[in-house]
Amino acid sequence: MKEVISTKNAPAAIGPYSQATRVGNMLFASGQLGLDPATGLFVEGGVKEQTLQAFKNVEAILTEAGFCMDDVVKTTVFLADMNDFAAMNEVYASRFSGSFPARSAVAVKTLPKNGLVEVEVIAVKG
Repeated sequence: MKEVISTKNAPAAIGPYSQATRVGNMLFASGQLGLDPATGLFVEGGVKEQTLQAFKNVEAILTEAGFCMDDVVKTTVFLADMNDFAAMNEVYASRFSGSFPARSAVAVKTLPKNGLVEVEVIAVKG
């Protein structure tokens, strides 16, 4: 059975989609930008700051669904500029303890609202 996950601690969906969907012991989270959920605006700074905020948004969604970062098995990172990979990767590495999930990282022409980075995750409970 599919359960829609929604929290005010992450930005509201900016289109016809859910922040996340839980099916059994799996959680599929939509991509998160570096938007401050309180203002709906990008956090100040560059790709590092947006990456950190994107992960805070991911963590808020995981928490709402009863998951944590250790449950993440797959991530996809979208970058507006692959030259930002090292800066994103530095923040990315700090958000996980223990083993890292599988990951794809791709450069795209444009992200929603002209963001610099977007992070989506798939998590599985034990």
